[in-house]
Amino acid sequence: MTISAIRNEPFSHELNIAELAAEGMYREVILTPKPGLVDRHNNGAHTDMDLRLFMSSIAAIAPWFAVFVAQGLQTAKQEPRQTLLAIRPAGLACEQAMFSATGGINTHKGGIFSLGLFCSAAGRLKGKGEAINRSALCREVSQICIGMVRRELKQNGDAKTKGEQLFREYGVTGARGEAESGFATVRNHGLPAWEKAINAGYSPEESLLRVLLSLMAHNPDTNILARGGLKGLRYAQRYAARILRIKHLTGNRFRQALLHMDTAFIARNLSPGGSADLLAVTWLLAHYPA
Repeated sequence: MTISAIRNEPFSHELNIAELAAEGMYREVILTPKPGLVDRHNNGAHTDMDLRLFMSSIAAIAPWFAVFVAQGLQTAKQEPRQTLLAIRPAGLACEQAMFSATGGINTHKGGIFSLGLFCSAAGRLKGKGEAINRSALCREVSQICIGMVRRELKQNGDAKTKGEQLFREYGVTGARGEAESGFATVRNHGLPAWEKAINAGYSPEESLLRVLLSLMAHNPDTNILARGGLKGLRYAQRYAARILRIKHLTGNRFRQALLHMDTAFIARNLSPGGSADLLAVTWLLAHYPA
């Protein structure tokens, strides 16, 4: 099924996790307005990417999610780390497909990492004959990634990647720490924000925007750290928390507040890309029973 076919259909529980992962990426990028991020309104704090580029990236990445599921299924009876070793070549190939589609621009490296892990976790659960639900998926991802922070951040000599450099400078574990925790930020903040918003009667789009703000308020976003340091991160976290605290801020007034926030983020060159990745994860997990 193509991305365009998925996005024009109402959600069905018969969709598999590979299709949901691609749809999660699509839902994240079209969500508007997102402060500092590429959306239908503008390119946020980015000068090298736009909505069209993101669509090309998603189309290139989407077929690989089924490969992650298959690798999880094939290694289901092995130790969890064997699944991590098995999916890494596919992950690198998927990244190369992304870079080929975007002319070398990193649009979705974090999304490939996080959503690819959930796809492989689903494959493992299916292979073991276990139920696929939120808690099982998060637990399986955590087991797949056990020791990742120690091996790749704490014991790694030279800091080669931006994530490794930020760990050296600020002690934040980034996407690796989030994965090893079983996506604690999503479980503790993203999903509760989604349930609260939906139960309060907000539209799915406004609910996702509130999820994004909740994630931004709590996530030590390495994208923001890389662009604005600790000062930028604290500014973004406080700003997001402040909007969420305003009572009766809904509808057009809520969107106007986000547009003002977008302007402020662009002026400071801040982009919460890590929280955007967690938003896609939240959307995916929201479609499974707790």
